Amino acid sequence: MDFPFSRIQGGVGAPKGFLTSAVSCGIKNPASDRLDLALVYSESPCASAGTFTTNRVRAAPVRVSQSNLRKGDLRAIVANSGNANACTGVQGVTDANAMCDGVAKPLGLKRSEVGVCSTGVIGLPLPMVRVTPKFEELVSKLGPKNGADVAAAIITSDTRTKEIAISFDLDGTRVRIGGCVKGAGMISPSMATMLCFITTDVNLPSACLRKTVLECVEESFNRITIDGDMSTNDSVIVLANGAAGGAPLRRNGKRCKQFREALHWVMLELAKAVVRDGERVTKFVTVKVVGAKTYLDAKKVAEAVCKSALVKSSWNGGDPNWGRIIHAVGYSRARIREELVDIHIGGKAACLGGLQAPTPMDELREVVAAPEFEIVISLNQGSADYTMYSSDLSPEYIDFNRSEYAYWKQARKDGLV
Repeated sequence: MDFPFSRIQGGVGAPKGFLTSAVSCGIKNPASDRLDLALVYSESPCASAGTFTTNRVRAAPVRVSQSNLRKGDLRAIVANSGNANACTGVQGVTDANAMCDGVAKPLGLKRSEVGVCSTGVIGLPLPMVRVTPKFEELVSKLGPKNGADVAAAIITSDTRTKEIAISFDLDGTRVRIGGCVKGAGMISPSMATMLCFITTDVNLPSACLRKTVLECVEESFNRITIDGDMSTNDSVIVLANGAAGGAPLRRNGKRCKQFREALHWVMLELAKAVVRDGERVTKFVTVKVVGAKTYLDAKKVAEAVCKSALVKSSWNGGDPNWGRIIHAVGYSRARIREELVDIHIGGKAACLGGLQAPTPMDELREVVAAPEFEIVISLNQGSADYTMYSSDLSPEYIDFNRSEYAYWKQARKDGLV
């Protein structure tokens, strides 16, 4: 960011006026005591905004949260891991609403003031028999220092929690933004598969927040991909309660632009953390497309390269195979001219004018052997650009994703299938 800020502790619970909690229900495994049900709550009314999966198959909690946001602003988010509550029909919607009711009633809220999110296995009903008895404990444990528990309760195949919080001055008022995210597999733009919760004590109207969130999501979570798969449950929900004080932000005003920069930074850091924690990934790769005729052309090229299984496999093998990159550029449907394409890997020329560059191959191999590197694709046809963040594709990723439906054995015991 272009202005001073401080990293602080607390994650999604760091901003003033927010309380958080998490408990264990044994959703995926009754014998486990891992946290799998979380709650984020504002002590005062909020402005709120959300973006959700563009998959035509949408999980019940996505449908319910979208519906609730259309009715007004949210004040709480309840979320579970271990079960996606997706492709569960009418019962899934009933269960998602029951989760909203389970926290709304003891908090004195309307059902429509609660957002609900789920993540986990698709196609199985939620084991509400284990979830419902935990709502009382979930609400009773609300406190200002439990942000890390929320981050832990929403992870599935993640290897670690991912959270962040910052504070900065906004025209003389000290404000905070905190957030957490889960995501490691089924990651592809529009939106990437994940749950992300962000809170802030900045004072801003709902309309201003919603436009700002849409812009920041487009430049962060919609710029990442791991395996090219889009989930049914993707959700980003942002709550702003104004507890820090100060006059309301005005859209396009100086303070709003500063807040937007801070929110974008937080979202981008969380998005990058998702890629770095991708399922069995070994590389974090930044792909920049420059010199495109249009923004859409640049986007098409970046997405084609970042989603290519061949390109990603070569990254895993430490192979600086620019031929695979330019072939993805060619089928991207962007307007390109082969003889104008330049490709630089780690600042070293791999391809110039569509032909092999004179850079020694050993130098390029040294670049791609590193855990993180950057690829710049110059189309040399205009001034538009687009940046994405991607990963390699490993044999271990395939092995890891062969066994998810072991959970069905437990579901049969629960009488859910």
